[in-house]
Amino acid sequence: MSPLQIGIFGSLILFAFLLTSMPVAFAMIASGIIGFSLIISPTAAFSMVTAELHETFSSYNLTVIPLFVMMGQVSFHAGISRRLFHTAYVWVGHMRGGLAMATVAACAGFGAICGSGPATAATMAAVALPEMKRYNYADSLAAGTVAAGGSLGMLIPPSVVFIVYAIMTEQSIGDLFLAGIIPGILMAALFSLSIYVRSVRDSSLGPAGPLFGWKERVRALNGVIETAALFVLVIGGMFLGLFTPIEAAAIGTAGSFAISFIKKEMTLHKLKQILLETVRTSSMIFFIVAGAVIFGRFLAVSRIPFTAAHFFIGLPLPGWGIMLLIILFFLVAGCFIDALALILLTIPIFYPVILELGYDPIWFGVMVVVITQMGVITPPVGVNVYVVSGIERDIPLPVIFKGALPFLGMLVVSALLLMLFPGLTLFLPRLFR
Repeated sequence: MSPLQIGIFGSLILFAFLLTSMPVAFAMIASGIIGFSLIISPTAAFSMVTAELHETFSSYNLTVIPLFVMMGQVSFHAGISRRLFHTAYVWVGHMRGGLAMATVAACAGFGAICGSGPATAATMAAVALPEMKRYNYADSLAAGTVAAGGSLGMLIPPSVVFIVYAIMTEQSIGDLFLAGIIPGILMAALFSLSIYVRSVRDSSLGPAGPLFGWKERVRALNGVIETAALFVLVIGGMFLGLFTPIEAAAIGTAGSFAISFIKKEMTLHKLKQILLETVRTSSMIFFIVAGAVIFGRFLAVSRIPFTAAHFFIGLPLPGWGIMLLIILFFLVAGCFIDALALILLTIPIFYPVILELGYDPIWFGVMVVVITQMGVITPPVGVNVYVVSGIERDIPLPVIFKGALPFLGMLVVSALLLMLFPGLTLFLPRLFR
């Protein structure tokens, strides 16, 4: 077989492994070894794997990931997410669907100090679901809101997906963080609009809660101070040139620890949980990155990325038509492959194409994240839905998917708006350059 045929064969092996529910990282490593062995040699394949594993786990640039993961863990155990939800609840809980809208607002706020979609969904499931059940919210709306709202953690900085994309494409992490702010706020607003319209049409979905006075509302704003302080410290410090992204992550983590000690929320038991979750989540991300690099080395020697790039560029379509095809691919593939793994696998293929077509790589990075957000709430993968289901086992999985799917329309609207008005994405990065 030619290298190209072996490349196609290896890709089919990868999807076969994924269909057997093999962990994504191991599926990519195994299929990469098989394909590289067939094209070069088994000895070269194992030497390559050894080198790439060492390179990934010793990479200085990737140290930003466990630091941001730890910041999110400390913030959760310090009760920041709980106070965020309370603030949003006091302000909008009296409206129909208000608790669900408060959940979206809290997801957006926690995403600003967490960086992970599934982690945001897991945190808010523990905080918001019991309250929505207490106020007789429909299970579909309550669980669907948490699953969809959790996806905001992928887009609102600091985002782990943005960090990996920036490292792969040699783009500025700071520019990507800035580019995600306006789309993240836009998406949170569209999610809230969807909740309000559905709750007004059917009041049984999200009954109105109690109305708080202005005194209570002003007092509740104290719950936003910690998140705002961490966000300004991390993101603001980077753009003022006070420290690098890695230093920003370390300072943000130190800041979250300081808050936990000031609030007297830190205990030895919580510290143990924080360290265990940080190691577990970071190890998973590092193995996925390493697996994608190994599989990418196999794709490179098979010349699939170059062939695919020439194919797309040679299509008799205008640039926007080719971009629509690429976005459609991400939309479909995101329903079957984890978002981070999908980006790691496909960016080497599509990144040269978008550069050739003249699209801004920062805009493309945001678009890819928005599109892959759809995959975390749609079957069969729907990782955020499975996360919520694992925490709230009383709600059947189909009910959560049913509740999350209406938010898919808002994600499509967001993607269309970002395509039609790229300035929504590029305004802040250009402002700070």
